[in-house]
Amino acid sequence: MQPQDTTTLRGVVHELNAELVPSRFEKAQQAESGGVQLAFRTLKQRLWLTLNWQADCPRFHAIEPPPRLGEGSTLAQQLQHGLKGLALIRLEQLPWERVVHLGFAPRPDAPEQRQLVLELMGRHSNLFLLDERQQVISSGRQVREHQSRLRPISTGDSYSAPPPLQGAEPQLQESLERWRQRLLLLPESIGRALMGSYRGISPALRDQLLQTAGLERHTPAADLSAAQWQQLFGSWKQWLSQLDRQELQFTRSGSGYRCWGEASPSQANTPLALNLSLAHYYGEGLRQAQCKQQRQRLEQQLQQLVQREQRELQRQEQLLARSGDEHLLQRQADLLLCRIDVGSSGHQQLELHDPESNQTLVVRLDPQQNLVSQAQKLYQRARKLRRSVAAIEPRLRRHQQRLELLEASQVQLQLADPGDADVLEALADDLEPFLQSKTSQRKNNRREQGTPSPLLLQSPSGLPLLVGRNHRQNDWISFRQARRGDLWFHAQEQPGSHVVLKGSEGEISDADLQTAADLAAHFSRSRGNKKVPVVMVPTEQLQRIPGMGPGLVRHGNGSVLWGEPDRAMGLLPTLQP
Repeated sequence: MQPQDTTTLRGVVHELNAELVPSRFEKAQQAESGGVQLAFRTLKQRLWLTLNWQADCPRFHAIEPPPRLGEGSTLAQQLQHGLKGLALIRLEQLPWERVVHLGFAPRPDAPEQRQLVLELMGRHSNLFLLDERQQVISSGRQVREHQSRLRPISTGDSYSAPPPLQGAEPQLQESLERWRQRLLLLPESIGRALMGSYRGISPALRDQLLQTAGLERHTPAADLSAAQWQQLFGSWKQWLSQLDRQELQFTRSGSGYRCWGEASPSQANTPLALNLSLAHYYGEGLRQAQCKQQRQRLEQQLQQLVQREQRELQRQEQLLARSGDEHLLQRQADLLLCRIDVGSSGHQQLELHDPESNQTLVVRLDPQQNLVSQAQKLYQRARKLRRSVAAIEPRLRRHQQRLELLEASQVQLQLADPGDADVLEALADDLEPFLQSKTSQRKNNRREQGTPSPLLLQSPSGLPLLVGRNHRQNDWISFRQARRGDLWFHAQEQPGSHVVLKGSEGEISDADLQTAADLAAHFSRSRGNKKVPVVMVPTEQLQRIPGMGPGLVRHGNGSVLWGEPDRAMGLLPTLQP
């Protein structure tokens, strides 16, 4: 996300001064570790502000009313206590600095008793609550001496302003020649010259100025022609003119934004337009970042769970393979009893001929025990292995089914939109039974869950097409929403989504069947193939697998269609949701 620079902050403060000052402080809450949300009451409305000092994206602007939080953090409680009953009477930005001061007093004409200072300076960003003597009552984070030798500051210290930025202040009245001489003072690129010679020039603003003039930031300043200097100076004057007249408006620019340049008529005379546009931009960026983190966490969890189930499956297969020795042990015991006359003294093993298999079996013996007791032990081992088969086979099937569910979740995660938080949250819910203990699973099963939201499309004939995007949605569309006449589609012997064509709501055409098959092929692990076999079954023939979670079904004989994943990719944008 693009950091909030001096230009943007100036537009934010200008809009808030018109709508917020004066106002009465009402509430403080802390929704995240690096930011607080403050509510103010004016004669016309209630406004919320976010004051965020996180190093990756510090920001200050108005926001839509956030969800109400319960018991507040220590910082939120200190702000609530320190600002209770006070009015916001001053909101200003230090000239050409990313520092905002909010002054509070009992009434608009009274002296200030409290002050909030928000410093938006990258990894040095912070928030301070000051008293009337400029002493720090509370702060967003304590700055110790080992963290900053120039400006350590903690609770109880006297507040000192951050060191001023280097460079000259941009002036609208500055001439082209004086401006050009300042940029040519050092032999460096035009991008470095702009940021090093003047205050308030952020990397984003530098790139916007150069892009408007058609220049590259790595171009040496000394190599610019007179026409290029004139064009860049025109962009410079346009930026300063709009900044001076407070004609700053939000415009998306690639992955970032700009607040100057061509004005948007839709934002003209709209209160807090810049603030709310910034709130939407940063909110969208934060959601995308959270989705990315959640996706990485799910990928890691899925990989670990799949490896765990594969190890357990391999262990159960080894136990089952060992249980196959039951017949051999039984036969060894039978043959051993036939040779009681041999005795046990001095013998560590016997070679016995088996008439049934016409093979020689080697039986290891204990010289200290007689042959009868050793034969009985072989019988006991054989019985134990026989009983273990009955216990191992259900566990083996269970781990195979759990592995199928996890592999299906991996496919659904790969197919999910990177920014679709609902799908990611649903997939996270699917993993809860694998991560929780049995007690937690029982509690989770009793917890009420909301209605699933599968992907809803329309077939060429206008019939609804439901596509499950996680195990719970697959179960919901296949059993809870299915009616007589509906058809179920799934990639044959491959993890993937369930697709249900609602034939109960109308006549099904061949194009509908092919579309459903293409979608089932597309939403499966075989989506990279040219053609994929897809099973089509009436929904009334589906059955849940007892003892397993949602998403695994069994069915009778069905028809096999050939789906083409590439054709589904072409259909998805045209199908109406």
